[in-house]
Amino acid sequence: MKRTTIAASGIAALSLAGLAAPAPAEAQYREKITHDPSKCVSAAGPAVSVTINGIKASTGTIRVQSYRGTKQDWLEKGRWIYRMEAPAKAGSMTFCMPLPAPGKYGIAVRHDVNGNGKTDIFTDGGAMSNNPSINIFNLGKPSYKKTAFDVGNGVKTMSIQMRYR
Repeated sequence: MKRTTIAASGIAALSLAGLAAPAPAEAQYREKITHDPSKCVSAAGPAVSVTINGIKASTGTIRVQSYRGTKQDWLEKGRWIYRMEAPAKAGSMTFCMPLPAPGKYGIAVRHDVNGNGKTDIFTDGGAMSNNPSINIFNLGKPSYKKTAFDVGNGVKTMSIQMRYR
């Protein structure tokens, strides 16, 4: 009887200790960050330098979000890793997106043209890493397999094309 109580107490203590332990950096989500170009100098990775082309207007906000390149995380609500926002500038804009560790990631971009914080499907634009086609059948959510890319310890460079309705 005593052995069972001691074993149960030990398991309970280990469980509580596990709850109190901080989560590893790669398990964190939803961190808003500011654009910091210094994170994309040659030895500062892992990071991705994202150039967004085809921004139609200098109004509203551009939002760039990084996700893990997995089925469980890609474009799932609240599962983005880092988010940065900036006033939109027509033409092209470049952002440096740091990443928590080498691995497989995806980038999603949204242009909130009127800056109201809501998705207006008739005016707002969107873009994703690897420039997958977006159509009525996938409703702007292509598979993580089409958007995922690998990042090592360095800085990956990519261009993304904005798409508007």
